[in-house]
Order: sequence, then C-alpha cells, then structure tokens
Amino acid sequence: MPVERLRIGVLCSGRGSNLQAILDAARDPSYPARVAVVISDNPHAYAIQRAREHGVPAELILPASFPDRIQHDLAVAQRLEEHGVGLVALAGYMRIVSPQFIRRFPGRIMNIHPALLPSFPGLHAQKQAVLYGVKVSGVTVHLVDEGVDTGPIILQVPVMVADEDTEESLSARILEHEHRAYPDAIRLFAEGRIRIDGRRVYTKRS
Repeated sequence: MPVERLRIGVLCSGRGSNLQAILDAARDPSYPARVAVVISDNPHAYAIQRAREHGVPAELILPASFPDRIQHDLAVAQRLEEHGVGLVALAGYMRIVSPQFIRRFPGRIMNIHPALLPSFPGLHAQKQAVLYGVKVSGVTVHLVDEGVDTGPIILQVPVMVADEDTEESLSARILEHEHRAYPDAIRLFAEGRIRIDGRRVYTKRS
C-alpha cells in the first residue's frame, strides 16, 4: 500500500518561483511531500497559474474581504485545514502571519529568506547585504514563530558576494540556491528528520 505523502499548503503573493521548485521536486514519486493547495492574497499572482498548470487547487483569499488581518488569517487557516495540510510553506507571501495563525500550525510553518539570518531580516535583504558590504550572504530556511524572521533555523546555504554585485545580481544568484534549499528542507521535515530543542534544530542523517 503506497505511503501517503505529506500534504503541503503553499502561501504565495507573487510569481511563485519557489512554489515551482517545490512542484518540480514533488514530481518525483520518491519525494515525501506534495502540494495539496496554493493560497494567494493577490489576484495577479502568477503562482496561481503555476498551481493550476500542475493540477493543484489554487485559491484566492483577499484581505480586503475581511475586517482585519486576524480574520483573514483565520480564513486561510481554515482552508488549509480543510485540505488536510501537514505543513505550511510561505513562498514569497508578502504578509506577516498573525500569532493566531501560527498557533493553528505550531512547529508546522516554514519560510525561506534571502540572507543568512539573523543578519538582514525583513524586506530587501539582498539590498541590505550589498549596502552593508558583507562578503557572504545566502539563504535561510526556518520555522516560523511570532517574530519576523526569528524562528529556528533548519538549514542555511552561503552565497559569496562579489565586489561588483548589485541588489539584482545578488538576488538572482541567491534565488538559484533558494530553489534547491526549500525542497531540501521540506524533505527533512516530511521524513521526520528534524528535532527542535529551543532555538536549535537538529537534523538526523538519512
């Protein structure tokens, strides 16, 4: 009897390139997870089209349809639960999820950030890195807590910063690594190879 793969709910606001990387990884029958639903807050998000092209349910839940952020988040959480989601992956989701949302999925929300946290949290991390003059930036995949980019770190990938780098050129190179790192982190989670002790995340060997 085939083993049921982990069902992922992906939240997107834009083009969905990390969503595409996850969808591509899930094409392999041996990959231990699959995208069960994609939810967006933006009617123009290309991520919606990517999902539908792969036969994945895609839903638009507009913040303007709700009286406040919490009610919107709770509506998103309800739809994720109705799809039986075991992991929520934020992939270019341009909203800070509320504590009420996080408490619905404790330890089961993942995010990817284009810097080596705790350096350069928040928006425009690549621009911050270039302006600060760091020699190494990179990618961080972390679990989401009630802070902004402060959750326990699952994995990090360093990316060298060249003297001639701009925000755009560094962003492009970092994005290539994001597309590998996010599916890798999801695999670790789906295979039960992550153990959390306070802020530290321990990864079991396969």
